[in-house]
Amino acid sequence: MDSLFVPSLQPALKHPTILKKFDDLQNGEAFLLINDHDPIPLYYEMKAEKGEIFEWKKVEDGPEVWKVEIKKTAVRSSAINPVKQNKEEAKSDVFVLNVTLIEPRLKHPTIFKHFDALKEGEAFQILNDHDPKPLYYQLLGERGNIFTWSYLEQGPQWWKVQIKKNDLANGETVGEIAAKDIRKAEVFKKYGIDFCCKGHRTLEEVCDAKGLDIAILQSEISSVLNTKGDGGIDFKSWPTDLLIDYIEKTHHRYVEEKTPTLLQFLDKLCKVHGNAHPELFEIHDLFKGCAGELAQHMKKEEFILFPFIKRLVNTAKHNEAIEMPQFGTVDNPIAMMKHEHDAEGERFRRIVELTGNYTPPADACNTYRVTFAMLQEFEQDLHKHIHLENNILFPKAQELEKTLSV
Repeated sequence: MDSLFVPSLQPALKHPTILKKFDDLQNGEAFLLINDHDPIPLYYEMKAEKGEIFEWKKVEDGPEVWKVEIKKTAVRSSAINPVKQNKEEAKSDVFVLNVTLIEPRLKHPTIFKHFDALKEGEAFQILNDHDPKPLYYQLLGERGNIFTWSYLEQGPQWWKVQIKKNDLANGETVGEIAAKDIRKAEVFKKYGIDFCCKGHRTLEEVCDAKGLDIAILQSEISSVLNTKGDGGIDFKSWPTDLLIDYIEKTHHRYVEEKTPTLLQFLDKLCKVHGNAHPELFEIHDLFKGCAGELAQHMKKEEFILFPFIKRLVNTAKHNEAIEMPQFGTVDNPIAMMKHEHDAEGERFRRIVELTGNYTPPADACNTYRVTFAMLQEFEQDLHKHIHLENNILFPKAQELEKTLSV
């Protein structure tokens, strides 16, 4: 059996050389890999690049020398996972990817390649030493609503998530439905369906989660479409750069103008009515936190993300080569923006709960009533703001970048 002594290779050539040697094998042939550290990251790279057409057998497991026999198989190998976390996993057919054993630069690419290799209805699990929530948003941003994310274990030491590729015939997401005709969003509002921060769910998923009759919901949506009216503004047909200008001048400006007044009113309510209504203090803290986060969030959009999207538009207009930014692909800042959108959505859900859906108490003064009305208006504007970005602007930008990258 041929052997390959990895430490003698230049770092940049190690993995390419190993993969080339594997490619040169005939089915049934093998070679012995010799290394000065555990080559488990290579296993995961091969799993992602080559699929399940190899066997990985450790012959020597340190502490100074590691030897692995790598064999090319003609069929899918059953002995492909060198790391079994426990007996229960060993009995499971679902592959478990231990993310902690993968080199940092290879973690997300490896997970994405595992996901892309899945057939509809298939799943795999990831095991990590911290909450992999940022991966969820990146996966959602780059692949869309074609997966189900289920926590099997949530800390404090280990997080395990099962990622399943959905049946692509499941239908449109509620965000996509609202993006095509904003009138449908009124039906979603009626039933408390979040079509902006949680717009990646299908109508069926939402109805299952809320115990709603999907037939009734679909009937009401159809009724809305049959009513007279202009159907609102068709933002989806707008040029991407025009949509950015609208978001900045309408929604960003709204947040900047309303935030100081609301903070002033909430501070006054806490001083005057805080003893009788202690929930006002939490409402004040929640909105103050929201105001601070939104201010930073909007600056990141205005100075980083939006200018890059506009450069994509100009690049397409002039048929120029795309100039990649420091953050890599547009998917990365979009994933972060969606994560921050979701955080503010959760914050306002708590405000809605504390205010009784913005219902002032019987002893409320005029300032009390005006403040609750302003909070409700602020939330409604935020929903429209996030909807325009999550469901229309961001998909347009991602599609444009993919087109230019071809």
